[in-house]
Amino acid sequence: MKSWKDRLQLGDLEPDQRMEMTCKRCGHVHYLTADAVLKAGGRATLYLSQVESRAVCKARGCRGPVRMALPRKGDTSGFVGGMA
Repeated sequence: MKSWKDRLQLGDLEPDQRMEMTCKRCGHVHYLTADAVLKAGGRATLYLSQVESRAVCKARGCRGPVRMALPRKGDTSGFVGGMA
């Protein structure tokens, strides 16, 4: 079964779109932008699953595998309402 990471390519993202990378080993979080990945030698045709599999943790000495998430741009709002 394909995930959303197998349907989106790097070129589909805005250049300033942030990708949250969370280390599966130590929990360290760092952010990449689509533009930074492209400048580092990535191709616009890379699927996000490929970007995730090639990325490693940036914490000193860790270099563990990471899990990617795309934070939403813009404001988020909490639930407003309730039970009647």
